[in-house]
Amino acid sequence: MQSRTFYNEILTEHNIHPIHKTKMIEPQKSLRGVNPSCGDDITLQLNVSEDGTITDGAFFGDGCAISQASADMMLDLVIGRSVEEAMSLKDTFLKMIKDKITEEELEMLEEAGALKDISHMPSRVKCAVLGWHTLEEMLKGGDSESVSTEDQ
Repeated sequence: MQSRTFYNEILTEHNIHPIHKTKMIEPQKSLRGVNPSCGDDITLQLNVSEDGTITDGAFFGDGCAISQASADMMLDLVIGRSVEEAMSLKDTFLKMIKDKITEEELEMLEEAGALKDISHMPSRVKCAVLGWHTLEEMLKGGDSESVSTEDQ
């Protein structure tokens, strides 16, 4: 397992220099995610091919370092994968946040595993899961225009 400093560096890098924080010109899917308890507010955008592969993704909005880094790491993981794989990774991430994950599952999350210690910070859990819950609702085909972590 890598050092805590290494994981903090990953979190900081994804927050300060996010690769996927931008607006797509014509996304096929777009869904707003809001964490009313702290003010995190992101919009997730995706393009999904006919064969069910996530071909591109982006997010924009405002929020704390954890919500922004988590959304960026999530997109790193799911772009290029099938919708089914993305949903499986979402399940694994949420399992990690509940502190119920194996080392093998943690490795599947790649850099997103840097957020493992969030499970010990209940006030930050909603920040970490915002992008992932937004992804889940989007891929399930939710009819709403936004998702909230208030009930999570």
